Amino acid sequence: MVIRKAFGIAMTLTLLLSVAALAAQAAPKGSQQTPRNETLYMNGLQWGTPSNFNMLSSNPAWPCNQNRFLIYESLFMYDQMKGTMDPLLAKSLNWIDDYTLDVTMNPAARFNDGQALTNEDVAYSFELGKKYTISWSNVWLSLESVTAKPAGIVEFKLAKDNYNRLNVLDALTNVPIHPKHVWTKIEADNDNDIAKITTVFNEDPVASGPYKVYYWNDTKIIVVRDDNYWGKALFGRLPAPKYVTHVIFKSADAGNLALKNGEVDMSQQFIPKVWLMWKDGAPIRTYLPKLPYFIPASMPQIFFNMTRKGLDVPEVRRALALSIDYKKVADVAMSGYSDPIVPGIILGIPSETKLVDQDVVKPDFWTYDVAAANKLLDSIGAKKGKDGIRSLKDGTRLGPWNIECPYGWSDWNASLEIVMQSAKKIGIELRTKFPEAPVWTNDMQTGNFDIIMNTPAGSLSPSQPWNRARTIMLSEGVPPIGEVAYYNWGRFKDSRADELLKIIPTKSNPAELKKLYTELDAIYLKAVPTIPLMYRPALFYTVNESVWKGMPIQGDGSDIPPQILTDGSGIKGLYVIHH
Repeated sequence: MVIRKAFGIAMTLTLLLSVAALAAQAAPKGSQQTPRNETLYMNGLQWGTPSNFNMLSSNPAWPCNQNRFLIYESLFMYDQMKGTMDPLLAKSLNWIDDYTLDVTMNPAARFNDGQALTNEDVAYSFELGKKYTISWSNVWLSLESVTAKPAGIVEFKLAKDNYNRLNVLDALTNVPIHPKHVWTKIEADNDNDIAKITTVFNEDPVASGPYKVYYWNDTKIIVVRDDNYWGKALFGRLPAPKYVTHVIFKSADAGNLALKNGEVDMSQQFIPKVWLMWKDGAPIRTYLPKLPYFIPASMPQIFFNMTRKGLDVPEVRRALALSIDYKKVADVAMSGYSDPIVPGIILGIPSETKLVDQDVVKPDFWTYDVAAANKLLDSIGAKKGKDGIRSLKDGTRLGPWNIECPYGWSDWNASLEIVMQSAKKIGIELRTKFPEAPVWTNDMQTGNFDIIMNTPAGSLSPSQPWNRARTIMLSEGVPPIGEVAYYNWGRFKDSRADELLKIIPTKSNPAELKKLYTELDAIYLKAVPTIPLMYRPALFYTVNESVWKGMPIQGDGSDIPPQILTDGSGIKGLYVIHH
């Protein structure tokens, strides 16, 4: 799906940033030439000229986008494999009571201008999300206050009217901590107007991470190691690369060729038939040594519009689920980078499988079985017409229904073609529809679709699988068809599912959580509000070790997750690689 990323990000940059605006920025410092043996090269995370390094803006450049920890850091690092929150700027967290969470800061933490990073900076950074509408404002739906207390403690008071522990824990792993002494001045200089504040380029960010911005142009962004980085004591040493460079390629093919040639060390791009990369003995590896090569982190799936006659029948949805050749989807659309789908709301990784009693839910699993699908439709009296398409007893014809995803998202396009072919074998008529991405987004949010493909809550965070299940099933707060919805696009409704989704974020006892998640998964499997088609990694992790060796992989003893050496606990990889 790199086509999607390249197109979407490039279009956003084109709209948001003119050449004149770029020229007005201060010239980059440093040199675009750095020693190869001191530089780690990456790709796949930036697809256009940097718009800014301002994390309050909607489109900051690498490495200030998303949860990269090279420049800005958060309180904890999330480990996708263990499902744990590892200490970073904070040493520990402690629940004082159900509504009070105390986080104790690491007193060694410093910004790269030498000033101490304190609990005051943490409180200030969270308050920015309350004061302005920015990427971490959502946490304030679940917070009452964030307060700097004595002894380096940050007190988080949770809201009683929208109590959600998971939303707050997510924020501890992704809210970037900003220096209060710098950003209060930026706010004042811009009249506390967020529209003005987001135009600040922030070309030399004052932050706490192990690197500083060094150079950028329209072909690369370079960061240089801060040899005074406070985290040397935490990690035991400084990161091995003095420089980390993200190369901005014009196409995925160019990026893949650079990886093949050893010009890129760490790639986050979709590479079709990745095994061809090492066929001639090149030192290229993925995190897993064999298929599916990558660790699953999300489940792209098709959502049913529950207001469409015929699609509102659970047996019809289940029959379609039984008809799909999931292996073909994985092999053809995903180059085999997906294990066979196990239906449900959870991923097959330890941090999630422990939450559901598989013996309880297994009887409601579905798998590829065309005969069973036809038998199910026969059982509800859905008879085939002369054209081979079935109709229900009330005359409702099972199609034609559009099945939709954006044009150019090649793996998704191929997946939906397979679903369409599968449906025909059981007497359901589907038609693929591939509009431009903005049209798809509008169709999805307003409910202007029959069946539509999307990934529910695909990010790595402590709130999974709750956030994924919420995106699929929660009906509370979802407007009717025609109005914009940001989750549950199919308008699925189940009162018990709503109750469970409200209860789960309030609990912490493992046995209790397992019981609740098992019940929620059982509801999902019986109702079939969506059908997962494949597993995908959150991040494609492919490395070339011709220059840097010791990249974390499964079974190497490092216990470092495949989070591309920059994200969450994956950043620990920068401290173990070597020549």
